[in-house]
Amino acid sequence: MDHNPIVWFEIYVDDIARAKSFYENVLQITLTSLLDPTEENESSLTMYAFPSDMEQHGASGALVSVDGFPAGSNSTIVYFTCEDCAVEESRVEKAGGRIQRSKMAIGEYGFISLIEDTEGNMVGLHSLK
Repeated sequence: MDHNPIVWFEIYVDDIARAKSFYENVLQITLTSLLDPTEENESSLTMYAFPSDMEQHGASGALVSVDGFPAGSNSTIVYFTCEDCAVEESRVEKAGGRIQRSKMAIGEYGFISLIEDTEGNMVGLHSLK
């Protein structure tokens, strides 16, 4: 395979404003509103996209709120890149989330923290230092 296999991710949430605030505060980024890609005029879908550069390798994604698909209890973990995951981890509880596992070494691959967002989704933070 000559490319990264992940091209997009979605984190389903119940309270989109609360989740948007959580990720913007913890990761110090700005999420932007996306239009419903299905073009349905009366869709209940709301999306806020994470920053991305379509010319770079890797994946981007969005927070998604849609009727009938509740947040939490999924089995996928998305890892966000950080310079030092302890910095982002230090913002989690103040932003309304929980720390599942504090920064830990993963050998030659660096370090990770496992956190829970305001919607009950577990996500990871990854850094090389």
